Amino acid sequence: MGAGLVTLFLCGDVMLGRGVDQILPHPGDPVLHEPCVADARTYVELAEAANGPIPRPASFSWPWGDALEVLDEVAPDVRVVNLETSVTRSGDFARGKGIHYRMNPANLPCLVAARPDVCVLANNHVLDFGRSGLAETLDSLAAAGLPYAGAGRNADEARSPVIVPVRGGGRVLVFSFGMESSGIGPDWAAAEDRSGVDFVSEPSPAAAAEIADRVRRAKRPGDIAVTSIHWGSNWGYRVSGKQVRFAHALVDGGVDVVHGHSSHHPRPVELYRGRLILYGCGDLVDDYEGITGYEEFRDDLRPLYFVSLEPGSARPVELRVSPMCARRMRLCRATPDDAEWLRATLDDVSRDYGVRVRREPGGMLAVREP
Repeated sequence: MGAGLVTLFLCGDVMLGRGVDQILPHPGDPVLHEPCVADARTYVELAEAANGPIPRPASFSWPWGDALEVLDEVAPDVRVVNLETSVTRSGDFARGKGIHYRMNPANLPCLVAARPDVCVLANNHVLDFGRSGLAETLDSLAAAGLPYAGAGRNADEARSPVIVPVRGGGRVLVFSFGMESSGIGPDWAAAEDRSGVDFVSEPSPAAAAEIADRVRRAKRPGDIAVTSIHWGSNWGYRVSGKQVRFAHALVDGGVDVVHGHSSHHPRPVELYRGRLILYGCGDLVDDYEGITGYEEFRDDLRPLYFVSLEPGSARPVELRVSPMCARRMRLCRATPDDAEWLRATLDDVSRDYGVRVRREPGGMLAVREP
């Protein structure tokens, strides 16, 4: 991506539980407590009805498909994923929730296959099986050598960033927190003597100031600071004024990249004061094939985001997006027509935020200022 640059891979929701867990070599208990679906294997059957047979068991690398080849081609310095599932054998379903995600810890090699440097956990599914399920999740990730941010055994651990050294002596700091607007309940918040997630009730000026202060205290000259935020609703391209002001306040306070997720499809991209804001990255890996109702948003299209920054200034030199498509619970390179649909949509929803999206030779999308 350019000599001397630091390249980050960012993506949206990686949901390896439920149906995805069932196709892997060590499927966990398929029992679900959902209003309409009682067995996780039903989601596999829906995907097969939509796009064809899925091998069972599939290899650990199967859900990533062509994305692994793209990652190898780009060779980013730091890979950040939002792991939106608990990693547990627990049957302690969280009360009051209609949807629960868990993957068998024995299937963690699937996550390892993507070689993430940071798993952000402050989302609305990491405590789907209670605090005992969270404890097993944290232990499982640690045993697999997968660093995590945004959840912990107490508030200090949940608020601590993952620090990734990069070439030239700099570092990338990744902070993770989640908001009530994404479905996280206040009772999931970590406290001094309680495990949980780094919880922010709303995108207020006070919350932005507190997070920016944490970033400034941890950041050294030459560092790149990323805030990874689980926020907002699942559908729709609108970004609230509060979210925009919150993201701007983070940048004003020293954050270099705002990495937003929760929506099932991409939301606008912004360059504010020379800093990148992704308001929503969409889904990446899940078991949603065959589920109908929001086809106009094309949630089968799954973007991989690659941002390259100058290590000294942390200014983004380029942002490229590789369009993928989910088929048979596997990521495939998008067709030219599908890539064009994604380009046109991102361009349309982002132009009011000061960027345009162009097609590059080879199929990548390039996000640039006009």
